[in-house]
Amino acid sequence: MNKARLLLVLLLAASSFAATGKDVSYKSGDDTVNAVLYTPKGKGPFPALIVVHEWWGLNDWVKEQADKLAEQGYVALAIDLYRGKVATTTDVAHELMRGVPDDRSDRDLRAAFDYLKSLPDVKTDRIGAIGWCMGGGYAMDVALLEPTLAADVINYGSLPTETDDLKKINAPILGLFGGLDRGITPDDVNKFDAQMKGLGKKVEVHIYPDAGHAFENPNNTAGYKKDDTADAWKRTVAFLAETLKK
Repeated sequence: MNKARLLLVLLLAASSFAATGKDVSYKSGDDTVNAVLYTPKGKGPFPALIVVHEWWGLNDWVKEQADKLAEQGYVALAIDLYRGKVATTTDVAHELMRGVPDDRSDRDLRAAFDYLKSLPDVKTDRIGAIGWCMGGGYAMDVALLEPTLAADVINYGSLPTETDDLKKINAPILGLFGGLDRGITPDDVNKFDAQMKGLGKKVEVHIYPDAGHAFENPNNTAGYKKDDTADAWKRTVAFLAETLKK
């Protein structure tokens, strides 16, 4: 089945996976962390995704994305790296982002993966990750931390550059970036793409030339790109189907 036909079938079938969300908690070291779990209706087990928020925190927009992914047939765990805090200004978002210790975020990401793996309605060999902005970088970290991750979608998130780090990545990668992004530039993206392919890794990147950072979030009123966002979603749906629904 070609990609276009596969995408049409998935979009037509999505309504059969109307999702329900619930608050959950699990251990991360000595901490108890909270998340929102969206589970498709119907008979599992299902493939699953760790859903990682932007620097704003686990707000309604990220929960909507997790809900949409669950409607596509994935158990979607929207994690909270900020321990319940949500920013509404860039100053607070910057403060919260800088306040997450690397060792804690690594522990939380591993804990999220292990939590999904423990659920009886999850296909344990079909767990992926997806994130946006800061969360895109953390989704990348999941691939570095967990060798059995089955898929990874990086929406304008930071990218590793060291060969020793790239060698750790086994998951197929889809990267979606803005050509006008001044933080993660096209040069950065193209270098990552070339390095990964040179190592024989599975990677697909797409750069939207007229988009900047955070172009998929309509709350970014100055930079939201409706058509690019729609295309990015189609690419995401097709990529996840190819990697997690085999």
